[in-house]
Amino acid sequence: MLNRWVLIVFAPILVLVGVLGFVQRGEGSTSSAPGYNVFHLVFGAIGLAVVVSCTNSSARTFNITFGVVDLYQALASRLGWFPKDLFRWKHLDDVLHVVIGSLLVLVGLVG
Repeated sequence: MLNRWVLIVFAPILVLVGVLGFVQRGEGSTSSAPGYNVFHLVFGAIGLAVVVSCTNSSARTFNITFGVVDLYQALASRLGWFPKDLFRWKHLDDVLHVVIGSLLVLVGLVG
């Protein structure tokens, strides 16, 4: 049940971050690269679809998977891996990826 509640909060935040990324146009403390914004919109929509599916196991799978993807993004940013040039992460993005990714994986595993 915890996984579903976390996703109920997290999925709309992903959508909001994607929309705001298009609005801020490079002026914020996080990346506003178009590809990065689309990434947030797509995964936010997938998260919302998972919430509507009403199964805790699918929410758990989403949280763990997205958490691992977030952790990968932090590594990719620091080590110059794909999609660094496309997403143009900033330092705050890296911090958020480590914190959010770790929390999502933890919730997925223990929730």
